[in-house]
Amino acid sequence: MKLRDLIADYVAFRQAMGHKFTGCNDRLQAFCRAVGSDTDAHDVAAERVLHFLGPTTTVYWHNKYSTLNVFYRYAISRGHVGSSPLPATVPKLPPRFVPYVYSVDEVRRLLDATASYRKTHLLLEPYTFRAVLLTLYGAGLRISEALSLRKGDVDFSESVLLIRETKFYKSRLLPFGSDLKEALMRYATQRRESGHSESAESSFFVGRKGARLKIHTVQQSFRQLRKHAGIYRSDCARYQPRLHDMRHAFVVNRMVAWYKAGADVQRLLPKLSTYLGHIDLISTERYMTMTPALLQEASRRFERYAMGGANE
Repeated sequence: MKLRDLIADYVAFRQAMGHKFTGCNDRLQAFCRAVGSDTDAHDVAAERVLHFLGPTTTVYWHNKYSTLNVFYRYAISRGHVGSSPLPATVPKLPPRFVPYVYSVDEVRRLLDATASYRKTHLLLEPYTFRAVLLTLYGAGLRISEALSLRKGDVDFSESVLLIRETKFYKSRLLPFGSDLKEALMRYATQRRESGHSESAESSFFVGRKGARLKIHTVQQSFRQLRKHAGIYRSDCARYQPRLHDMRHAFVVNRMVAWYKAGADVQRLLPKLSTYLGHIDLISTERYMTMTPALLQEASRRFERYAMGGANE
């Protein structure tokens, strides 16, 4: 039986069982292309499988291995192949990456440092840099989403951002609060006074010369900014605090605020997941770093529940 036909049978079987199976199907199709769609399922060599899995043990390596492992268990159970060409020994994953969650004080230090972290601002004006950071922290955007905003995507009358097709090819409307609204309106005024285009299709966050900002420009500037603000990790982690960690801080601080307000956090999590542009709660869980503040509020909530003081 040809590999492509066996994969098609397997995918149809999983879908008939009610599985959406999108990510696994993509990995299987990539495997089929790598090995050769006309290859007989019996003739898939272990060397070709190892080449497909890759030389470095990562989460993606394990995802591919897991998908193929289940696929070959299916193939063996149906008698299509006699054995699995997968490696018998599965290497361990590297230590889980732990994001850095900025405290409110650290965010203030970063914002204050935008005016002084560099003597000459060639591409990124301090007021623009400050507005970008506030948007990442206040709306939980990916940096690519923030820099893709057009002027017409920022609706001040409704306090809504239009995030066009980005990751997972979905667009979404994001409401934003009064503090961020005030900051973005201030930036829009400075942007206009600097003579930048007022066209609805022009980039909202622009460099000194009016061109759309590039991700690496902002990331490089952020590394300099963070050092200037004196913010470092002290937990021996491989990476220093990153620009993307602003998104992690948004999630954690949002949850802390919900706990303090006595909100039903479990009911609100799917809404948070949608707000972030995730396709499922598992993606959102990666952002839920257990900080002391979050742990304290969660513990208080559990204590009230255990003592019968709240119906939650």
